[in-house]
Amino acid sequence: MDKNYLLKTANQLKQVSIEASSEYSKKAEILTAKMNIIMLERSDLENLVGAENIDIMKDNHANHVRFIASILQNYNPDVLVDTILWVFRAYRSHGFKTNYWSAQLNTWILVIKDVLTTECYAEVYPYYEWLQINIPVFVKVSDEKLEAPNSAH
Repeated sequence: MDKNYLLKTANQLKQVSIEASSEYSKKAEILTAKMNIIMLERSDLENLVGAENIDIMKDNHANHVRFIASILQNYNPDVLVDTILWVFRAYRSHGFKTNYWSAQLNTWILVIKDVLTTECYAEVYPYYEWLQINIPVFVKVSDEKLEAPNSAH
């Protein structure tokens, strides 16, 4: 599995409705706040992100919501895959562990289920499920980039 696999599977995601995109955007601050509260309570947080990276993690959560809102508004599989690969490389280079994404995405799924309407959640959840399922592929592909930063993988 490689970047082509990620693009192929990302192409199977459906553009959400204007209503779902709008709801997600309108609830961005609530989503981020709930996410931060839950993650900050984790006893293993320093192991996941590093003690010096708590503020970076919170910035990542705010950036995540803004990015997903833009993807939901105007879905582009290439932008989704390239951005997620960049995020994996960038945050791992700052000391984030690969299992942070599993913890993060599990928490995002709980938060969106709690905050979004049932209809909106049903449209948005497939994006989070796709991200969660593909964590190992993102790790593998970003590992290749980390090992050869100037290569064209």
